[in-house]
Amino acid sequence: MIMVSLVIGMGIFRTPINVAQASPNTTVFFATWMVGGLIALCGALTYAEIGSRLPVTGGYYKIFAYAYHPAIAFAINCVILISNAASMAAVALVGSEYITGIFLPLAQDHPELTNLINPSTLPTIKISIAILAILLFYAVNLFGLRVSARTQNLLTLIKITLIMLLISPLLLYTSAPSLQALTPQAAPLGMYDTLKAFGVGLIAVCFTYGGYQQTINFGAEVENPTQNIPRGIFLGVAIIISLYLSINIAYVQVIGFDTLKHSSNIAAIMANKILGPSAEQILSLFLFLGVLAYVNVMLLSNPRVMYAMSLDGILPPMFAQRHPRTGVLRVALSVFAGLGIAIVFWAQEFDKILSFTIFLDCFGLILSAATLFILRKRTQHLDGTGIYKMRLYPLLPLLYILAYIFVATSIALDYQNNGNAALVGLTVMASCMAGYFVLTRFSQPTAI
Repeated sequence: MIMVSLVIGMGIFRTPINVAQASPNTTVFFATWMVGGLIALCGALTYAEIGSRLPVTGGYYKIFAYAYHPAIAFAINCVILISNAASMAAVALVGSEYITGIFLPLAQDHPELTNLINPSTLPTIKISIAILAILLFYAVNLFGLRVSARTQNLLTLIKITLIMLLISPLLLYTSAPSLQALTPQAAPLGMYDTLKAFGVGLIAVCFTYGGYQQTINFGAEVENPTQNIPRGIFLGVAIIISLYLSINIAYVQVIGFDTLKHSSNIAAIMANKILGPSAEQILSLFLFLGVLAYVNVMLLSNPRVMYAMSLDGILPPMFAQRHPRTGVLRVALSVFAGLGIAIVFWAQEFDKILSFTIFLDCFGLILSAATLFILRKRTQHLDGTGIYKMRLYPLLPLLYILAYIFVATSIALDYQNNGNAALVGLTVMASCMAGYFVLTRFSQPTAI
């Protein structure tokens, strides 16, 4: 259940559009989702062993500092924070797409309703809604952990319900024309073009499967880890792959593969086709609430990373300051929320943020997975003591690292469509590295 809850988020309500646009046919489309799941499996097993061999408080920063150098640890940790803020911004924009669907329905059955909003102002409205969503849950988190946690519980229940509703069309909706869309279209491509299409689609799939890396925090706390960790990860990933494939089959069956390439608000469109226009608007509202769950949890967790870095003297002491009554990390929370809002202003579109955040993730995921090779040598004395030790080493971590090198290369080669996301990402990485040497000259460890 930890695996499932870490991975399943809001991406599945939007990223199938990106994968369909990149895929020449349904064979590539569904193969991309399958391969993404296998990459997540390799990654989850890798991070579980890392966490089992080096169970430390502070997550990635401590592990990078141990395996590499504090400068690399600081830079990668900052990159991960920026990537998380970008993910929050991207998901907030997805929510804005769905909530504007209530006022500007996309269903072709009611074109007269599109006059409610001037289409030229729609981008500004979406950006404003995304920013308001971040500000709303910034305010919620200012009230403290208890209020934020209760809000998160309610929003998570809504998200789980939405996932099940998305799969229901497989049982409720049958249409011979739409079923034909499951047949691979004749689209002969060369090996290079096929790999390129697969790589671009994998960018969105990796975003949707993200979250499994948090297994790094549980490797040392599982009873009988040698058996229970791989069992939990294999079953969790199997459930996730099954759910994602089922949802995508439902999208293709109800909407059609070619229509999927050019649609937005795909879950709401499915509701419209099955239950009518009213269902589309109701589902759009609930999807927006589901999006807010992700925004809230990002604002809940990431300031605590800044807190840990401040305690180590890497960030200024103000990042460790808590409100005397609520215990809220006000400075860290404000900085992270402001970073997310700034990224919304900069990118303004989900697709642009998607490539940027995944490119940043590639740095962190490749380098963090590579620490396993160092940890195996330095912690040989732990072998046979009951810690989790993956099978098929070093094949699985090598496959994982090569997969993300492939994804990063795909983003770099697709620069014309993603606004030079790779170049921006490299600039951010270099700036974070330089920031370490500047901050360490003026910061000291915070006393607690």
